[in-house]
Amino acid sequence: MTHSEVDYADVQGLVRFGYKRLTKASYALVRVRNVNAARAWLRSAPVANAVEMKPPPAAALQVAFTSGGLRALGVSESVIAGFSHEFRAGMTQENRARQLGDVESNAPRNWEWGGSGNEPHLVIMFFAKPDNFDSFVQSAMGEAWSHAFTEGHRLTTENLDEFEPFGFADGISQPQIDWAQQREPPRIQYDYTNVVALGEFLLGYPNEYGKITDRPLLDPDAANAELLPAADAPEKKDLGRNGTYLVMRQLEQDVRTFWQFIYRQAGGREAEAQKLAAAIVGRTQEGDPLVPIQEQPIPGIDVRKNQFTFDRDPAGACCPFGAHVRRANPRNTDLPGRPANLLHKLLTMLGFGLNGFRDDLMSSVRFHRILRRGREYGPELKPKNALAPAPSDDPKRGLHFICLNANIARQFEFLQNAWVASTKFSGLTGESDPLLGNRRGIPGCPVTGNFTLQRDGGLRRRVTGLPQFVTVRGGAYFFLPSLRTLRYFSGTGDA
Repeated sequence: MTHSEVDYADVQGLVRFGYKRLTKASYALVRVRNVNAARAWLRSAPVANAVEMKPPPAAALQVAFTSGGLRALGVSESVIAGFSHEFRAGMTQENRARQLGDVESNAPRNWEWGGSGNEPHLVIMFFAKPDNFDSFVQSAMGEAWSHAFTEGHRLTTENLDEFEPFGFADGISQPQIDWAQQREPPRIQYDYTNVVALGEFLLGYPNEYGKITDRPLLDPDAANAELLPAADAPEKKDLGRNGTYLVMRQLEQDVRTFWQFIYRQAGGREAEAQKLAAAIVGRTQEGDPLVPIQEQPIPGIDVRKNQFTFDRDPAGACCPFGAHVRRANPRNTDLPGRPANLLHKLLTMLGFGLNGFRDDLMSSVRFHRILRRGREYGPELKPKNALAPAPSDDPKRGLHFICLNANIARQFEFLQNAWVASTKFSGLTGESDPLLGNRRGIPGCPVTGNFTLQRDGGLRRRVTGLPQFVTVRGGAYFFLPSLRTLRYFSGTGDA
């Protein structure tokens, strides 16, 4: 298959870089106040692209839209209909909220932003080095900002030295995007690899199925369609190419409750508390995995702490089946158990191999990867300090979760529902994700607040009564357009 090269000048830089070196960031959640002023601001906004620069830029601005934001700019319903159902319906749809675990205290009616009647039209993301952050934001906003937008919330971030609020190293594991498009899916994947097809994260390119994910296309005679690239479909213009969907959720983390619960379970013993916390997360606080590092390199992984799979821990004795990192990335392949030779591979492919008790409960991970681009907020709180009672003015801490994916349903929503929230993940019962679970009972499973510690050759230990450590405070689905599509939107396209 012949693939077209990526036009990095047309891709927003967040997809390729993440702007990790730009350690200060804020996210402005705005609604369109004056459509003409908003279009004018978007046309002049210094949106950064994905072209590699040396030295790297000292600041960057990125822009994404909700479906309501596209309507507010005057984009017609016929064009919006080409976007995915999940994006158009939004995160707060009742059935979707239930599937994501957004119920009771997590319910959209309790959100600070993104709930019914409080959904932003755009998220405008500012990234910069601390010394010039304020000046960059003021310059990028300009005089037209107050005429163009009504700012609902400004979400600030903190640089926690690459540790998330619970105190664990963060951002270690990310998929490596195949920008050069050297993968040739579809093909059976016998061994785990961290390299993922470009089309899983950027619209307009083949995904892990070897297909082009559905995206909005326009007739060539539509207004301003000449701004857009030609599509692979006959006589169409591609509105989605080089864009992607952005999922954003504000996750408030109760650091004090987490460590106080851990220490109670450990009888106040620090060593035991660290072991239990690591088992719940699936890594030590420094980011070391609980399973052995393998000698043979895994394609697409440069960080030594990621050179592992769970194949050498089939009983979950090292890293529990329900640990957060095991749920978020099972590191499995198309053939459960990784058949060791050609005969075994053939027997497994034909359905004659021995099936493990978990084989039908986890889909191949390569079809469900997400690219995480979130940042922490709130001041750092060390585990020992978290044991003290909270002061009356205790600041909030958490994660502004952001992920990029070409298919919200197959990637983010599948991961959240089938792996994170599932009480049946990997053959477990009575437990959901020990960090992110909402502890709400469901039909057939009234208890979801357990956590099981498997032991090799011994009786397992079950920790019960896990509190809810993370509460959803806001969220929305956005579309992060290409630079050409952004020009189309700011010209109102077909309005």
